[in-house]
Amino acid sequence: LAFGGEGKFFANFDKLFLIGITPDTLSSMLKTIPEYVFVAFQSTFAAITVALIVGAFAERIKFAAVIIFSVLWFTFSYIPMAHMVWGGGLLGADGALDFAGGTVVHINAAVAGLVGAYMLGKRIGFGKEALPPHSLTLTMVGASLLWVGWFGFNAGSAGAANGIAGLAFINTILATGAAAIAWITAEALHRGKASMLGAASGAVAGLVTITPAAGFVGPMGSIVMGIIAGPLCLWGVSGLKRLLKVDDVCDVFGVHGVGGILGAILTGVFCAKGLGGIEPEGYNMAHQVWVQVESVLVTIVWSGVVSFVAYKIADLTVGLRVSEESERQGLDITSHGEVAYTR
Repeated sequence: LAFGGEGKFFANFDKLFLIGITPDTLSSMLKTIPEYVFVAFQSTFAAITVALIVGAFAERIKFAAVIIFSVLWFTFSYIPMAHMVWGGGLLGADGALDFAGGTVVHINAAVAGLVGAYMLGKRIGFGKEALPPHSLTLTMVGASLLWVGWFGFNAGSAGAANGIAGLAFINTILATGAAAIAWITAEALHRGKASMLGAASGAVAGLVTITPAAGFVGPMGSIVMGIIAGPLCLWGVSGLKRLLKVDDVCDVFGVHGVGGILGAILTGVFCAKGLGGIEPEGYNMAHQVWVQVESVLVTIVWSGVVSFVAYKIADLTVGLRVSEESERQGLDITSHGEVAYTR
């Protein structure tokens, strides 16, 4: 449905259950790699996008509701967005640039997470009790693994071991490092201290922001994008979060939403040849920026509507929220019968 044919919003069922794909067939989208490799690669994008959403409403949703929502949202939001941007659909045909998932993955998931956080309501004690991350050590380990894995997404999106893959790889280093430094600098100026949690958050903000631009902008462009992303996403998880009055547990919208929107729009700016980028044919900055803004707006509306309907269906079938007793005891125990740590 994402890559199996033409259409504005969906492809078709010509390759249902991978019919017609053999070890010898090449991807119709990236003609440089075997089709099975392309299928596996795109499956990782699909999986991590759904996983991103869960961070926004962690600690208070029924597991069955997550499964129902995930199936519906994946089918009616992820697949059409992937087709519209990468599979020859509406936005790609219009000239939207998204190298590795700024709209398809990050904005798409962030909007779904934000809608879910609103529909579920705030955690018990939110704003009144301390609800700190349980392990800064594991946060740092996770952020480090994420950065390494992100090279696969960004550089791998070139579809070959070539110069564009190398450009995407170096941009993923530079933007991420710049964003981490910019975040902790802004944090130190605002709060008086730079934190390890801030550095990890800044790194993720840089990764998100450079994702749509990784193979289109030059190294200096990626650094500038990272410098902007750091303090802007810091505001996203603090000032914007307060304005929205939402309990987004892992700051999915503040980092992935804000960073994804920023990266998607700035891709249209820094892909300019005069700024060190790789211009698409017939490039005009004002037009390209408008196309990028258009793709962002379509993603926000599409994901927002699908998300609302999918949560409603889950709510009507099994209910969204766990009981207060279950939430206080912890979902590891009440939903899954296990604990993360033994004492």
